[in-house]
Amino acid sequence: MSELIQKNDNRATIRWKLLTGASALALTAYVSSTALARAEDTNQPQIWIELGGQLNRLQDGQETFAPVFPNSPSRPSYFDPSQKFEKPPLFSIDEDGKISFQPDNSDWVFSAAIRYGRSSSKRHVHQQTYPKSFFDYFYSSIPGLHRKELPPEAARFADTRAQNSERHLILDFQAGKDVGLGLFGSTDATSVVSVGVRFAQFRSKSTITLKSDPDWHFNYTYLPSLVTSPFPSFMPTSSKLLIGQGYHSNAATLRAQRSFRGVGPSLSWSASVPIAGNTQDGAIDVDWGLNAALLFGKQKTKTHHQTTGRSHPPYGYGYEEDPHNLYLTYQGPAHPDHTRMRNVTVPNVGGSIGLTWRVEDFKVNFGYKADFFFNAIDGGIDARKNENRAFYGPYASISIGLGD
Repeated sequence: MSELIQKNDNRATIRWKLLTGASALALTAYVSSTALARAEDTNQPQIWIELGGQLNRLQDGQETFAPVFPNSPSRPSYFDPSQKFEKPPLFSIDEDGKISFQPDNSDWVFSAAIRYGRSSSKRHVHQQTYPKSFFDYFYSSIPGLHRKELPPEAARFADTRAQNSERHLILDFQAGKDVGLGLFGSTDATSVVSVGVRFAQFRSKSTITLKSDPDWHFNYTYLPSLVTSPFPSFMPTSSKLLIGQGYHSNAATLRAQRSFRGVGPSLSWSASVPIAGNTQDGAIDVDWGLNAALLFGKQKTKTHHQTTGRSHPPYGYGYEEDPHNLYLTYQGPAHPDHTRMRNVTVPNVGGSIGLTWRVEDFKVNFGYKADFFFNAIDGGIDARKNENRAFYGPYASISIGLGD
């Protein structure tokens, strides 16, 4: 009986030892795997530094400067309208940088980013006719036909000078958490939701000068001869041709400065999913992101414009007008200066999509990115007119990881 009890005790002891050994082995494996995972996590850079650039298509709206002259309908139809050449720059090249920090064994990511861009355009377009001289055929006191050349003293023309420049600065400070564990079935995927603060500043300047002569032409008329020719057979009583050159000279200028500066809360989501390779030999990831912000700030606009039109009456033989007596026919407006300031709220949304090639602690990224700021700028001249600001186009960047 005691032998049976002893055998059962031995079996229980063996089972207990086996269970204890298995548990110890499992615990050892768990600790080892955890340590290995932590070691792998430790191999991930804590700091990423990113530098890049973007070719932007700008949406930089502002009111067209289109002064009205009393004689503007006389402008030749084959001249292009001056407003066609006043447009602000269409493209800019932005420079941007970003630094991200992720503490050891943490899903939190802290980042600061800056984007700066500037662009300018300068156009001078001169459209002109090239009239030929007018030949006046007349009889003199000596029988015979004579020719007198009258060169043109002016020409129809339209001259447009437009100089525009703009600058923009965007700053972001964000804190985010990586919630992308197992995204699309990949343990290497990331999905970071961030909140923070965005600051944006836009400035633009415009200087536009317009000059034109819309209706120059030779003025001529026939009048009865003042004297009778002593040689009727050669020069009968006839008419005399009187020549004059009348025209208008128009001029208009605009100087405008516009700006917006605002700051507000921001929310963004960025994700990355590997599609090929590995980080040791080279991996390719698909990246995308969305962002939104609400900026509270101030619009400022200052404009000055002046328009004048002068009449140059015809003069010449038979005309009594003094060629130096140029008189003003139009001037306006009465109050050409406008300064406006207004507190505004500017919604901002944007997004991006791209590809990343990564080898260990080095990344190359390229794709397409867009940012839209609604009603950010007062683009009016005499009255307030809200205009959007937008930046969209291809981008490229490189990133280096530090602090393994």
